[in-house]
Amino acid sequence: MSDRAALLKGIRAWLVFFVVCLVLSGATAFPLVHELRWTEDLLRSLSAPEHLPGLMDWIERVRQGLDTADAEYPFLLYGTDWLAFAHLVIAVAFYGPYRDPVRNIWVIEFGMIACAGIVPLALVCGPIRGIPFWWSVIDMAFGVFGVIPLYAVRRKIKRLEALTPNPAPVLAT
Repeated sequence: MSDRAALLKGIRAWLVFFVVCLVLSGATAFPLVHELRWTEDLLRSLSAPEHLPGLMDWIERVRQGLDTADAEYPFLLYGTDWLAFAHLVIAVAFYGPYRDPVRNIWVIEFGMIACAGIVPLALVCGPIRGIPFWWSVIDMAFGVFGVIPLYAVRRKIKRLEALTPNPAPVLAT
């Protein structure tokens, strides 16, 4: 296998991994009410209330809030539907770099900027919305861990670009 083919294979593998994670992250925003109930039941079965009372208090509070919103103000959950949709749409954008990495490196850089933006968003909006700091750290981890495959892809694209012959410039007449 040539260096070019190996780089392209590596780029595509990282992109598939990233897109699958993005789609899964988005898809989990649709059934939030049920997920929180399942999470609470699972944590109780694992004796989390005795070992992690702060986590259980937070999960219970969030579940109660979602139950109330679902019962009395279901339109509020429409916002999380749009959040899920946004994840899915952003995932589609990564088809461009999958198809032509060098030409579409901007999508990778956009993704890296978005990952970096998670940190200030969590630090600013978390306290405003009453989110515990430790939960904001979990949110920030999505940006930190999300940028890792994108950084690896960007490095590989730069190496691929160096192996790609430049097309002759088009001269205006």
